This record gives sequence, C-alpha cells and structure tokens, in this order.
Amino acid sequence: SYRRLALKYHPLKCTEPWGPKRFQQLAEAYDVLSDPMKKGIYDKFGEEGLKGGIPLEYAGDNPWSVGYVFHNNPERVFREFFGGDNPFAGRLGHWGLAGGSGHFQECFPAVPWVGERCMFRLSAAPGTLFGIPTKKRDWGGEAATNTPAKKKENARGVLLDKILTIDVQPGWKRGTRITFEKEGDQGPNIIPADITFVVQEKLHPRFKRIDNNLLHVANISLAKALTGCTLDVWTLDGRLLNIPINDIVDPKYYKMVPGEGMPLAEDPQRKGDLYIYFDILFPKRLSPEVKTLLRSILQP
Repeated sequence: SYRRLALKYHPLKCTEPWGPKRFQQLAEAYDVLSDPMKKGIYDKFGEEGLKGGIPLEYAGDNPWSVGYVFHNNPERVFREFFGGDNPFAGRLGHWGLAGGSGHFQECFPAVPWVGERCMFRLSAAPGTLFGIPTKKRDWGGEAATNTPAKKKENARGVLLDKILTIDVQPGWKRGTRITFEKEGDQGPNIIPADITFVVQEKLHPRFKRIDNNLLHVANISLAKALTGCTLDVWTLDGRLLNIPINDIVDPKYYKMVPGEGMPLAEDPQRKGDLYIYFDILFPKRLSPEVKTLLRSILQP
C-alpha cells in the first residue's frame, strides 16, 4: 500500500541514492490510482492514453484530451495522505515545507523547490503535420492560454509574460511532447518547472491517420464498382491524384497507394501509404426489366 511504501522510501528515512526517485514514483502512482477519472482513463487506454491524451474521436464530453502530467511534488501527496498523522511533521523544516520562523527557521532555512509542471494541448490539423508551410505556433499572454504558467517574475516580483514558440515538424503524431525546460512558475525559492505541450491531431473530414498511413473512404456507385473507374482524391497538400480502379470492388476491397501517407518524423522525405476503402452506393429501386437483365448477366 502507499502508506507502507511511502514511509519506507521517504527521503528522511531511506538514504539510498535511488530513494527519492522511488518516493516520487510511488506518489505519482497513488495520484493516479486514487482518482477515479485518472484510474478509469489508465484502465481503458493505458499509460499512453493517460499521459498523451485519449483520441479525440473517443473523447466526447470527456475533458481528458490534454493528458496527465505529475505535478512533481511527492511531498504534497505525502502530506495530503497522512494529514495530522504525518510521522515526519516535526522534521520537515529543512525541506522548506514546514514554514514558520525564528531560531528553527534560521538553523534550517527553506531550500528552493521545484514548481509544478504544466501541460497544455497543442491542436494541429493533419495538413500542418503533413508539412504544409504554416506560421510557427506562439503561446503565452492573454491571446493564447492566459495562464500564469508562462509568467515570470522579474527582480522586483512583477509578473511578466513570455511567448513560447513551437515550430511544428512534419510527421509529429498524437502524443508527441514538446518540453520547454524551466519555463514554468518562477518566484522566491521556486525552481521553474518544465512546460510541456502535447500534440493532439484535429479530426479531418476526408482522412483518418493510422500511424504513418492515411485512410480514406470513397463513395462509388455499384456500376463503377463492377466495371471500374478512375478515382479522384485530393491530397492534404492540394494535389489531385487520379487513381485507376480496374478491379471489381467488393465490400472488403481496398486500394493501397504507396508513398501518399504522412511524412515520417525521423525522415520527412519518406511517407507512409494511402489506403482507400469504398462505400458502395446501391440503387434505391430497380424496374422489373432491369432486374431481369441483371439476373441474366450475373447468374453464375
């Protein structure tokens, strides 16, 4: 249980060099598993869904599209869990957590502590992630997120805005993280924490992304499904593909077009593939004469 392990690995009791990391891992696990929403997301979507955000098509009214990031303060979890029964309550002064003043404060002055990490969603359209030239994404100030996480205190303690610029790269996927180190809250005895942006892909009306591949569903008449046709598909970067369909299209048929998917993040010159599936449009009604003709043609 968290109670037993937290007491065992608390930095005031465990002096092993790996103790603080273990103590933080325990706090993060408890922070997730003790919260019904976080635990539910973890159980259904795993660690990737918890930290990277659930796919937008599954989100609905669920606000969990940004992703989870631990606030980086295991002592806070420890204090909230034990409350008045905190066995180390009288010994936390030299951690800068007990507050107070006087001789004890002078002997054990508060040391700087790391502020809480911040995470924000970076929504990007598939075209942006495809590599179509766009402006860099700027964050900060009232025009963006209006969050104090990107405010800095100057020497006089006045809050200042700072713009963080993100240069979106071709091939980035949902869950990609962009971290600005030590750009979080800053103040007396606070070490600025990191700010992390998590990429979320906007839904597209014509394409669905699966890894580095793109999926497209084309409407096709029954006549074309049986006799063939040329399919026109507009790509994300505005090119028109003329794709010949010479096979008979049945409900399980698909056409793969090599090299027309998403760019690979590690090598944007290479691309995944485009997979085209078909929604066959059947006629609403047929005359008796046409039915007779079709039977004569299609009989095995």
